[in-house]
Amino acid sequence: MGMDGVGETGITSSTFRGGTIAMPVSVEFAKSKTSSRIMSNFVPTFVAFFAYITFAFFFWRAQVAGNAEALNRSGLGHAIGVPLALQAWLLYHNLIVGSSLNLGLVYSISLILWLTLLVYWIARFFYPLANMLSIVLPLAAMGVVLPELFPETRVHTEPTSWIFDAHVLVAMMAYSLFTIAALHAGLMSFVEKGLHQATLPNVLKNLPPLLTMETLLFRILGVGLVLLTLTLASGILFSEQIFGKPWQFSHKVLFGFISWGVFSVLLIGRTFKGWRGRTAVRWTLSGFGFLVLAYLGTKFVLEIVLHR
Repeated sequence: MGMDGVGETGITSSTFRGGTIAMPVSVEFAKSKTSSRIMSNFVPTFVAFFAYITFAFFFWRAQVAGNAEALNRSGLGHAIGVPLALQAWLLYHNLIVGSSLNLGLVYSISLILWLTLLVYWIARFFYPLANMLSIVLPLAAMGVVLPELFPETRVHTEPTSWIFDAHVLVAMMAYSLFTIAALHAGLMSFVEKGLHQATLPNVLKNLPPLLTMETLLFRILGVGLVLLTLTLASGILFSEQIFGKPWQFSHKVLFGFISWGVFSVLLIGRTFKGWRGRTAVRWTLSGFGFLVLAYLGTKFVLEIVLHR
């Protein structure tokens, strides 16, 4: 269920046809399919990577000069949508293999980094976040080449149902947003300490005000909590339809619910107690830590350490 379902179904769980009959899923390395995707994806991957690096250079130079916001409002800032769309196309072709989902560790990281840039690129229309792009763009460049550098992955050879696909994608969206929130909170903590100690690097002095970054943090957390709630609820209510077996309690389920509780308490504290600053950062990082244990930690051990 929830993040438990994502962790299991991406590796060892069963799937079904028609929504009622459980069928075993064989998991294998699709080397030939992966090789053909490498050849067809090389050019768009190179174009997206080069565009991200080029944009990062211009935004980094503008940030040092103190005029990143002007660049952000220009055509160059809007043009970031082009490699974003190109990477979205690449992700679609990498994540959807035939009628099956491909959610290997590398592709999950690539999706998270793409969503990180997408969130900041959209938020720039409402907040002065231009200086954040010089930090996020290199991460997106790394994310777009990861599937080409580490192409070997695991795919389901049996088709999945639409409810299974929806459950997994909502779970991945929730995890991605909380990853963005954790990175955002960590940067906020670093900037705050640097300001108090007067040791903030010059390149970070032009970042948006902490209040602006904090407002965006809680909006990301709010959307992420809604998606996580949907993931957990659907995993419980529709376990047999999604996974082909009754809902079972496991350590991944436990950590998923603990994470949900931490984020819920944080948002309640923000609403009624005005929690902010270091309190918000600590709770955000704590909740994310439990989410890592619930999903990505298990996925890393199974795929990288145990090669399952």
